Amino acid sequence: MASWNSIPLKIIYEVFGWISFVSWSVSFYPQVILNFRRKRVIGLNFDFVVLNLTKHSSYMIYNICLFFSPVIQKQYFEKYGFGQMIPVAANDVAFSIHAVLLTAITLFQIAIYERGSQKISKTAIGIVSAVWLAAAICFFVALPHHSWLWLINIFNSIQVLMTLIKYIPQAVMNFRRKSTDGFSIGNILLDFLGGCTSYGQMISQSFDQNSWVNFYGNIGKTLLSLVSIFFDLLFMCQHYLLYPNKKAEIRETL
Repeated sequence: MASWNSIPLKIIYEVFGWISFVSWSVSFYPQVILNFRRKRVIGLNFDFVVLNLTKHSSYMIYNICLFFSPVIQKQYFEKYGFGQMIPVAANDVAFSIHAVLLTAITLFQIAIYERGSQKISKTAIGIVSAVWLAAAICFFVALPHHSWLWLINIFNSIQVLMTLIKYIPQAVMNFRRKSTDGFSIGNILLDFLGGCTSYGQMISQSFDQNSWVNFYGNIGKTLLSLVSIFFDLLFMCQHYLLYPNKKAEIRETL
């Protein structure tokens, strides 16, 4: 297993990693607090939350398995080289566990607070059901040959897929309502900081190792940062430029 060549780059890596962890972790709280204060979840897209739970659950499985399993780490080194570093840090594991818990709490708020006529769409339910069915099938495919690295990469691919689509329902809802009322911008600002520092963390490791396998060896983390940054910029544009200070009309509950 590779070691760090530069102490300053290692320090930068750790700093970026924990800034990313804190930013992404804290980013869940503004929406939870907003829901609690309003005692309503109108304006928060339920499909976004459901897809987000599947995304973070898949990411948690990937991070925990690759970080803690010597068997999977051995398979990773055999594929990418024993001179490489595992592309999952302690902050990745901590973040993904925390993300699942907070997303589950948000889903619970949806169940108990005023939501008007908003509901989870059949499309979102279908996507989530298909994803977990596919994951179950992949488990049984991997079982005979103990292809665990392949299996957790499936979960990593699932989280990438969920990241690509999970923001879309919220962005479309904001566009149709011409308002971001009910959707916390604090969540987006912190998510944006987390995405930037996560990307910076991967760059610092790549410079130190003089290898970019860190990016394609953990393509999920790479796409996670880039896609998050793109949609965060879109949401900031909606909130500050397109619909500043606009409250949704009463028809938002219809």
